Amino acid sequence: MKKRLAACALGIFALALASAPAARAADGWIGTWKMDVAKSKFKPGPAPKSQTITFEPAADGIKLITDGVEADGKATQGGYTATFDGTETPFSGNPLADSASPKRIDANHYVNTWKKDGKITVTTDVTVSKDGKTLTVVQKGKTAKGDVLDNVEVFDRQ
Repeated sequence: MKKRLAACALGIFALALASAPAARAADGWIGTWKMDVAKSKFKPGPAPKSQTITFEPAADGIKLITDGVEADGKATQGGYTATFDGTETPFSGNPLADSASPKRIDANHYVNTWKKDGKITVTTDVTVSKDGKTLTVVQKGKTAKGDVLDNVEVFDRQ
């Protein structure tokens, strides 16, 4: 009886582990996205030359990787791994934030709060279009210089 109970418990545990990545994979933002700079709006500017965002399932959540080229030609890279439940996590490579708190609203929508030195700097609202081809990121907050930040970034699925 103990062996059957242990086998059942192990089976339930294995099923839970197997279903967690599948649930994350159902999130519409999983994949690689390239910014359409012409469709995006940056206040203040200037706009970056390029930016690519990749979301991939990870053992402890979802990994976000950003690669880009700023208007001045400087290459950028950053990212984090998060559970998308609103828990604060370290954010590397972002001059406006050292932590992020992404929270899944549904499979095609999440919100995120960025903080720098414990203070909120930017809030983001990220939505995947119904057809799954476009990711829109709306950012509101302050730049490192204290200027109002009001960006709408449009990305195409790659």
